[in-house]
Amino acid sequence: MLGEEMNSFIKVWLAVFTSLCYCHAIGKMVPKGPKRLIFLLPIVCLFLYLPLNLYSPHLGGLTAFFIAWLGNFKLLLFAFDKGPLNTRISLPLFMALACLPIKIQQDPIKENPSSKSQGKSKEGTVNYVIKGLLLAIILWSYNFIEYIHPNIIKLLYALHIYFFLEIFLAIGAAMVRSFYGVELEPQFNEPFLSTSLQDFWGKRWNLMVASIMRPTVYEPTLRFSSAVIGRKWAPVPSVLSTFVVSGVMHELVFYYLRRVSPTWEVSWFFIFHGICLTLEIGLKKALSGKCGLPWIVTGPLTVGFVLGTGVWLFIPQFTRSKLDVRAFEEYAEIGALLKSYCEKVLNHIFYHL
Repeated sequence: MLGEEMNSFIKVWLAVFTSLCYCHAIGKMVPKGPKRLIFLLPIVCLFLYLPLNLYSPHLGGLTAFFIAWLGNFKLLLFAFDKGPLNTRISLPLFMALACLPIKIQQDPIKENPSSKSQGKSKEGTVNYVIKGLLLAIILWSYNFIEYIHPNIIKLLYALHIYFFLEIFLAIGAAMVRSFYGVELEPQFNEPFLSTSLQDFWGKRWNLMVASIMRPTVYEPTLRFSSAVIGRKWAPVPSVLSTFVVSGVMHELVFYYLRRVSPTWEVSWFFIFHGICLTLEIGLKKALSGKCGLPWIVTGPLTVGFVLGTGVWLFIPQFTRSKLDVRAFEEYAEIGALLKSYCEKVLNHIFYHL
């Protein structure tokens, strides 16, 4: 089963790389605007179709997130010479930026870059080692899942998703950084230290999504709303529309994973957070910073709210369609393959001793 899925995975990504070569060439030959958009739309449709060829929660889910959502949004921006993609960069870097959740850092540190980057690298390594150990503990705790309360299991799933995403995306970014020699923006910024919903969604959680949603949804809506209701209240519909689109795209990713009609609970999770964030922004404007609470109060409230609403509306999508069971089966199959491979290597070594 895993072998067949890997074959499909390779075919899907060969199609992705071939398509991005075409997009890079189109960018050089066709001027920006509606005309370039017409030439790119077939690739956008192809990227929506390709994840349907994968059934693995990990391979299929990440592929859907990378190309059907982020990749397509980047191509739509590229049609008008906006966003991270342009024809001035090399084809390999263009492909990496298009299909991976990475972004080149615009203003890298200039003063003593080597010493500062080394210190940052050491801190980052320790940080990821700790998170890797925590992820390993979570995976180990699943051996006792029948003794754990269902809500605690959902909380463990939420932490599992966070640690897995941050570690996996950091590994991918490190490979791109070493291969191309470019500084990249971080994908996460310690979301458990958030002091508000605005801080969590705008500056800490899955920053690559925020950086793509801003020019594709938030800013166009902000310009339109400013002309209609004025600059002061324009962020309200802009924030709400951004969260609505985010919810719809999450529903699309879940469709690729589950292949059943959406229940829209995930959309309501994001709409609810959009409403709460809008109220938070309005309250801050009304108080004008006169009544600021310390982090020791706002921090636990923010993280608790995100986890609580996630366990209520977001995580049940994994259990309802048995995505968790399929993921455990994949872990078991990978473990069996690794065990078999290690035994063959050891037997080979002992045979030649």
